[in-house]
Amino acid sequence: MIAFLRGEIADITEGSLVLDVNGIGYEVLVPGQLISAVPGIGQMIKLHTYMQVREDAVVLFGFLTKDDLQMFRMLTGVNGVGPKAGLSILSAIGADDLRFAVLADDAKRIAKAPGIGAKTAQKIILELKDKLNMEEAFEKKLSSVQDVQGVTEVSKSRVVQDAVEALVALGYSSTEALKVVRSVKPAENMDVEDVLKEALKRMAF
Repeated sequence: MIAFLRGEIADITEGSLVLDVNGIGYEVLVPGQLISAVPGIGQMIKLHTYMQVREDAVVLFGFLTKDDLQMFRMLTGVNGVGPKAGLSILSAIGADDLRFAVLADDAKRIAKAPGIGAKTAQKIILELKDKLNMEEAFEKKLSSVQDVQGVTEVSKSRVVQDAVEALVALGYSSTEALKVVRSVKPAENMDVEDVLKEALKRMAF
C-alpha cells in the first residue's frame, strides 16, 4: 500500500498528475480542484494516496490533505460508490461542502457531481450522516482556511456555527437549523443575533 508520494511534478493533465519520485514516474488521479491549486511542473508536492488494485490495473488517487483522503475513503465505503465516483464528487464540491451537504440533507448539491444521480446522492447522505457531526464539520472548515483572505471567512463560519447551535438549543433539529442559517448567507457585518433574527423569520414561513 502506498500511503503518500512526495516528488516533482513532471506532467499535468486534465485529471491527473505525474510525479517523478526518485526517477520513477507515478500517474496519480486527482480531484479537479487540486489541479488548479498545484504550483506547476517542476515543483515539489506531497500527495496522500489511495491505491486501487484491479485485475487489469493498479490505480493511484491522490489528495493534498489527509482530510480529503478520509472523505474519499468514506465515500468509497458507500455501497455503489466507486473510486471514480468519489473523485467526481470531491472534484465538484470538495470535502468541506460535502460534509455540510450530507448534514443538511442536500442531495441536490451532491447530485451536481458528474455521474451522480439523485438516488446515489440520497444513499450517500443516508450512509454518511451518522458518521459526521456538525461541530467537526465547522472545525474542519475553519482549519482549512489558512490565508489572509480567510480571516473574514473564519469569522463568518463562527457566526454560522453559533447561530446553528442556538437554534438547536431552541428545539430545532441540527439539519433544519443548518439549512435555514445557510440560506441566510450572513454578510460580513452580521453578528449572531442578526443571523438568528433572520433565520427565525424564515422558520416562521
